[in-house]
Amino acid sequence: MSAAFTRAAAQLGVSQSALSHAMRHLEARLDVRLLTRTTRSVVPTEAGARLIQRLGPHLEEMERALTALRDTRERPAATCASPPGSMPPVLYSGRR
Repeated sequence: MSAAFTRAAAQLGVSQSALSHAMRHLEARLDVRLLTRTTRSVVPTEAGARLIQRLGPHLEEMERALTALRDTRERPAATCASPPGSMPPVLYSGRR
């Protein structure tokens, strides 16, 4: 398969065979060939190119949304700091 297909698999964090299997599954589910495969290249069919054109902006937006979500998850929303003994004893009841 092409170097681009290998790079795409690496970027997605999957093996080339896993990406190929997923694409074949999608093609079977849609009942349309999306890629033309040769021993040296993988290129979108006309239907594949149309799908890329239609979905591309949405996939990019999803990637931005997931990145933003990941960034907020890695940062604490707030930090609580209080002097020792200022918290009600009930908050310490579970600590040993």
